[in-house]
Amino acid sequence: MKYMFIINLVVLLLFTVGGCKKSTSPTETETPQAPAKQPEATKPAAAEPTQPAEPEKPAEPAPAAKAELEPIPLKLPKPMFVGTPENLSGVEKLEKPLGKPRPDFLAPKGVTNIALKKAVTWCEEDEPIMGTLDMITDGDCEASEGSVVELGPFEQWVQIDLEKTSDIYAIVFWHFHKTPRVYFDIVVQISDDPDFAVGVTTIYNNDLDNSLGLGAGNDSHYVETSEGRLVDAKGTQGRYVRLYSQANNQNDYSHYIEVQVFGK
Repeated sequence: MKYMFIINLVVLLLFTVGGCKKSTSPTETETPQAPAKQPEATKPAAAEPTQPAEPEKPAEPAPAAKAELEPIPLKLPKPMFVGTPENLSGVEKLEKPLGKPRPDFLAPKGVTNIALKKAVTWCEEDEPIMGTLDMITDGDCEASEGSVVELGPFEQWVQIDLEKTSDIYAIVFWHFHKTPRVYFDIVVQISDDPDFAVGVTTIYNNDLDNSLGLGAGNDSHYVETSEGRLVDAKGTQGRYVRLYSQANNQNDYSHYIEVQVFGK
């Protein structure tokens, strides 16, 4: 009996110890903790891209100085008649007299009459009826009988060779101005082509009905005076100057006293 008591006691102790031990079921398996996250190494701040330095802008050139202007060296002949011409009421688009001297025409400094003594040709092959062609560029603008060149009837033209291409600022020409006359179909052209087939610039045209076949013009008819007719050529470049005309209100002839071309 003594031994049975001891055996039961031992069994009881073993059972008690076994029941206190915690069992681990598969559903309660502890998830191993992830290792602590190492702090990321601090990255150096990215340097901002450096903008390339803008190239220095070249200094803007100062505006070119305007060409110095002065009156063209135009010397007028003495007047041959005074007052308002009569019997011109039938002339279409007739310019009224200015009633005072024409203002000076300004052009770049150094401009001269580059037509002086230059060769003149004519649309005809024979000699003029009166005078010689060289009288048209001899510098004489007077209306005396010995200064007039008379050409044939109807369409006529004269042409001046300036010998080289030039900048032309004004052209002044005189028909017969001893008595008040109106010359018709006056056309003034500039070109580098001696035949005036290409590169032609028309700077004056009062051929209102295109009777010359060069195109109808819008410029006015006018009464010839000692001032001549001044046409602004606006610096047109060319070597040759050609002037057309066709009769006048008194007869069928064309007349020239002088042509001056101001340029350089």
